[in-house]
Amino acid sequence: MIINDWIHVIAGFFILLSLFLGVFQSTYWLFFTAFVGLNLFQYGFTKFCPLGIILKKFGVRETR
Repeated sequence: MIINDWIHVIAGFFILLSLFLGVFQSTYWLFFTAFVGLNLFQYGFTKFCPLGIILKKFGVRETR
């Protein structure tokens, strides 16, 4: 998997986790859902993602 794939997988996991926590723990977890969504939105325009930088430092490939 390349960096772009990992970004989508991890973001999807965080969204599902924060929705689950928002329903069963505290609605304040929904702010985390919004944060992840906003990061994905700006990534679509700017191609800048802090998670991408972290994954690159861990040696994840950028292209197939």
